[in-house]
Amino acid sequence: MSVSAQILAGEEGISASVEILWGGGVVGLPTETVYGLAGDAFQPMAVARIFEAKGRPLSDPLIVHLPEAGWLDRVAVFGSEEERRLVEKLAAVFWPGPLTLLLPKHPDLPDLVTAGSDRVAVRVTAHPLFQEVLWRLGSPLAAPSANRFGRISPTSAEDVHIELGNAISVILDGGSCKHGMESTLVALEVNLGQPSFSILRPGPITEGELRKYGHIASQGRIVNSPGSLPGHYAPKKRLQIMNSDMNLLPNDVLLGLLAFTPPSQEVCEKFTTVEILSRSGDLKEAAANFYGALRRLDQNKVDMILAESLPEEGIGVAIMDRLRRASYGSLHGTGHQSSETAV
Repeated sequence: MSVSAQILAGEEGISASVEILWGGGVVGLPTETVYGLAGDAFQPMAVARIFEAKGRPLSDPLIVHLPEAGWLDRVAVFGSEEERRLVEKLAAVFWPGPLTLLLPKHPDLPDLVTAGSDRVAVRVTAHPLFQEVLWRLGSPLAAPSANRFGRISPTSAEDVHIELGNAISVILDGGSCKHGMESTLVALEVNLGQPSFSILRPGPITEGELRKYGHIASQGRIVNSPGSLPGHYAPKKRLQIMNSDMNLLPNDVLLGLLAFTPPSQEVCEKFTTVEILSRSGDLKEAAANFYGALRRLDQNKVDMILAESLPEEGIGVAIMDRLRRASYGSLHGTGHQSSETAV
């Protein structure tokens, strides 16, 4: 039976969310990165409902959210005391916040959460509403992004309603997401006392920030982890990253432009509509506005979306990662060798 999701705020929204989660249902919840579709990580039927609502392949693992690092032993185990100390050091610096760690899975955590993998992606969200729901529920929450599989991630309650309004009953309104970009996902190891990190998905926590705590290694073996499909975060319309030659723009279609900074009037005249990510050239502002601007262009009466490249420094690395995946996904659809977005 089709449902129509209610967008609820404050105590009403928190109480309704906890009640649904207790009963094994799923709800839309805000995080500081993007909105998530949450279910109790220790109720397999709730986890299955996440996959069903999103149309998500069961081969794609989910991120597990905790209210504090003290809950880690409920979902993960540590291979050594060195590994534990490294995680505790990173948690003290970056949690709560947009850093996800890939750790050995606790045997009690349902295999469906990790798609059968022996590792689980874990983070502590900084959003106070998500944290309050976690504390009241008393159980970790599995929560990928609250969008249809492969599509644009939601950064507002209204976005979640557009994506999943007929599949869930409650969305907790926490306003616009602070970062607007999924968390940085990191695999870590300690060899002979030396920590190293593999960044599996760039995000708000940058390589420069992580380098202070260990060596940044290139990714070795393929790891089944959230957010690593070649085509993802995609609009329904064709998206292409622009080259510098404006003379090569097609002239027989209606074009939308995703611009980093305000373009010239001459450039604007070539497009039906223009979305500007940051009028001041601030990459953090651009990241926060990225998915919302892309969604508006996708909903506009244009045939094709063109996007400017951004500087690949700081969080610009994450923005360009999402832009390339969105471009690939808009042309080829989502891939199958890995997994899709989580928050």
